[in-house]
Amino acid sequence: MLQHVVAIFVAWFAVLGANAQTPPTPPTPPPAPIEAPVTWTGVVELPGGDRLDFSVELTADRGTISIPVQKTKDLALSKVVVNEYELRFSILLAGATWEMKVAEDGRSATGVLKQNGGEFKTTMKRLAPGQTVAKELVRPQEPKPPLPYTVTDVKFENVAAKVKLAGTLTTPKGDGPFPCVVLVSGSGPQDRDEGLLGHRPFLVVADHLTRHGIAVLRYDDRGVAKSTGKFSKATSDDFADDALSAVAYLKTRPEIDAKRIGIAGHSEGGLIAPICAAKSKDVSFVVLLAGTGMSGAELMPLQGKLIALASGASAEDAEAQARENAAIFALVVAGKSDAEIREQIRLAVLRQLASDPASKDMSEAERATKADQLAQEQSAELLGPWFRRFLVLDPRENLVKVTCPVLAMNGEKDLQVPPKENLSRIERALKEGGNRDVTIVELPGLNHLFQTCTTGAPSEYATIEETFAPRALETMTTWIRKRTGLE
Repeated sequence: MLQHVVAIFVAWFAVLGANAQTPPTPPTPPPAPIEAPVTWTGVVELPGGDRLDFSVELTADRGTISIPVQKTKDLALSKVVVNEYELRFSILLAGATWEMKVAEDGRSATGVLKQNGGEFKTTMKRLAPGQTVAKELVRPQEPKPPLPYTVTDVKFENVAAKVKLAGTLTTPKGDGPFPCVVLVSGSGPQDRDEGLLGHRPFLVVADHLTRHGIAVLRYDDRGVAKSTGKFSKATSDDFADDALSAVAYLKTRPEIDAKRIGIAGHSEGGLIAPICAAKSKDVSFVVLLAGTGMSGAELMPLQGKLIALASGASAEDAEAQARENAAIFALVVAGKSDAEIREQIRLAVLRQLASDPASKDMSEAERATKADQLAQEQSAELLGPWFRRFLVLDPRENLVKVTCPVLAMNGEKDLQVPPKENLSRIERALKEGGNRDVTIVELPGLNHLFQTCTTGAPSEYATIEETFAPRALETMTTWIRKRTGLE
């Protein structure tokens, strides 16, 4: 979903302010001891005004954490330390550590969440006996049993890559064979429901399509959940091969019509779907859900600028950030050495620190150390195989080769894949290639996840109850039904 990309490059201004904070120190004189087990609720302040709510249940040396927006409940914590001075606990798999200073009354704590080189201000409150944690977020569109269709767990293989993929096939009741859609997720490691921030968009999409006579296959990305392989080593081209393996598998299923199999991709999935359709005539139609019409090197600075503005940055700062990112991305595209790219990132971070009021008390040596640390972390992802390929991959090279019917949908308030710039390029490339069945739809008031929103900023995603706007579901469903002869 291009989500992890945003987290790294969009928020340099906002994140560096948090990075400049110093860790908590033990208070004196010592306050009253903290009894255990106790429940604490907390809030992490994220870049752009976003926040992450969580709760922890802590004893002296162990505990669990629940994060409602991430559907995480009672996850075991590591390296737990609880005493009258401090609370410390970690989620090792996420590389996340909280360091909290306890107030003298023992009822509150302040400190930081340290993750991926960033330090994010955190506040916590201790619940009194009998108090309960707030209820989890409501997601009213998620289907509840009994379901009016068949749900089957399936496995299929990308033979060339020696990757076994696990997924869910939903098929309508009644006589087949049925048309079928393969759902391809956005960037970052995604499960079959494309779960993020408490939402499961692909679960909602699959439910709606299947209720309207269209079978759906959704699957865990390689290396995620029940699928094998290494996600970190793969590029968009590899994910396209996985999607084509899903199409090949569906052709073996008697309840699926082999001549009516299409691919619907969201965000990066909308980049992957045209790769598949350009390579294989087995793809009979394509739906691009917030798909890209420009290379990553073109998209990322624009994306970063729009999100920075929506998050409260000044026009001057947002523009400067976009220029900084574009210059670094250009070095990658030009094939410059890792050392040269890393040095440019370091210099960019130093410039940001020098102009950031939150870092005014840092010494030159401290700024240099922080810049070295951040440059190492930022470049590690930027120079990885996925990001390198994403920056240079131009979707128009494949779009001109796509001859099957295409529906391209974007939300008007999508800040991650801005609709006007991307939809126009998608349409132009398809028509230049001679495609005569192209439908372009910009849906008013919807964001990158196709939620009805206010600003379109990613900070809204978790707080919106709606997972996928009904009008977006209806638009996609009606188009597929017409192209597959169901109406």
